[in-house]
Amino acid sequence: MLVRFWNNFTKITAWPVQKLCFRTKILYENKSLQDRNIKGPAIIISNHTSVYDYAVFLFVFYSRTLRYQMAELLFRKPLLGTYLKMMGGIHVDRDVHNFSFMAKSQEILDKGGIVGIFPESRLPKEGEQKPLAFKPSAAYLAIMSGVQIIPVYTDGSYFNSKRAHVIIGEPVDVLEILDSSLSEKENIDKLTVTLRQKIIDLEKVMYARLEDEKK
Repeated sequence: MLVRFWNNFTKITAWPVQKLCFRTKILYENKSLQDRNIKGPAIIISNHTSVYDYAVFLFVFYSRTLRYQMAELLFRKPLLGTYLKMMGGIHVDRDVHNFSFMAKSQEILDKGGIVGIFPESRLPKEGEQKPLAFKPSAAYLAIMSGVQIIPVYTDGSYFNSKRAHVIIGEPVDVLEILDSSLSEKENIDKLTVTLRQKIIDLEKVMYARLEDEKK
C-alpha cells in the first residue's frame, strides 16, 4: 500500500516537471494489441539508455505501479536508495550470487503486479554495440511465471530540445516461443535472444514511423 502511495504521489507532484524534461512522444507497434494501459500481470523490458529511463516509464505507464529491478549501486546512495525502496524498487546485487530478487519479482507477478527489467543489466559504454547482450533474468522469469512480456524501446532523448520517443511493442507470449524439444536452459537462451531482437526491431519501426510523419 505504501509503495502505491509513493508512486502516485511522485506521479502527481512530478507531472509538470517531466513534461518539461522529457516531453515524451509515445508510439505503438500495434495499439489495438497493447497501449499504455496494461491489464493484469506483466514484465516490461526495454533497452537502457540512462538512469532516467525508469522515470520516463513511470509516466508512460501512468495508470500502473511499476516495480523495477535495480542495481545495488543505486541503493548505496543514501537519499536515492531510500527513495527507490519507497517506490518499490527490487534490489539486485550483481556482485553476489543472491537471486532473492527473482523470488521477489515472482511474488509481485503472482499478485497481479508489473515487474520492469533492463535486460542489458548496465548502461552501454561508448563504442559498445547497442543494445548489449541481454541477461537471462527476464526470460527466466517469464517462463517461470507464464506472464506476458511487453517490449519497449526508448531513444533516451532526455533534457534537450528534441522530444523523447518511446515505442510500446506487441506483447510477447513466451509459450509461443518455447520449444518442447529443447532443455530449459536452451529455451531461456532462445527467448533471451528473441527478446533482444524484438527491441532492435522496435527501434527500426519507431524511426520508420517518425520518418513517415515528416513526409
